Amino acid sequence: MEFRDASRTYTVDGRRIEAVRNATASFAAGTFTALVGRSGCGKSTLLNLAGAMDRPTRGEVGLLGQPTTALSDQALTLLRRRCVGFVFQFFNLLPTLTVFENVELPLLLDGQPDRAWKAREMLIQVDLWDRRGDYPHQLSGGKMQRVAIARALVHQPAVLIADEPTGNLDSADAQTILKLLARAAGGMGAAVIMATHSREAAAFADRVLRMRDGEIVEGSNGLTV
Repeated sequence: MEFRDASRTYTVDGRRIEAVRNATASFAAGTFTALVGRSGCGKSTLLNLAGAMDRPTRGEVGLLGQPTTALSDQALTLLRRRCVGFVFQFFNLLPTLTVFENVELPLLLDGQPDRAWKAREMLIQVDLWDRRGDYPHQLSGGKMQRVAIARALVHQPAVLIADEPTGNLDSADAQTILKLLARAAGGMGAAVIMATHSREAAAFADRVLRMRDGEIVEGSNGLTV
């Protein structure tokens, strides 16, 4: 994943708002990057660009060597489905599907074989195989987020996007989730990009990028936030 002088501009009520401005950064396979900054600084927009949910207005975002601006909507959807995983603050599990069915869903949509085996393996990895028949409302917040991570990783994405993944969790559950994200980078080789307000969460990352007013203003291999 690479940003090359990428910007994203919106027009709201006739006003031009540059949510991300001249972003240049790369995110290598097997690394865990924390993106920090105040609310409204552009973190979520940057994540949308990184996850191919949006295209830059100016500049370029490359995913696995493919500029997202050069792809059709259909090609972008396919790239996103096969190469990107998403974890959100509010879990976004489908309430009418069981834990197993939620994890299996990305594979089903992509028509992949061995869906049941792959979903089983991911649920074992997040220690929730015994809850496979439960529905999301039967789980704690921490367990729901573990299901969400299993769903995001079941198709072995090259990039994992996590937007405030510990924002609704207590400290014990947050630690579990952050260890799973670190394992996704170190063990599965994904480029993990996490937006967070938490100093403790950012400390799990290999690198911290700070955003302010739409710009990446500071990068560090240390743990200062």
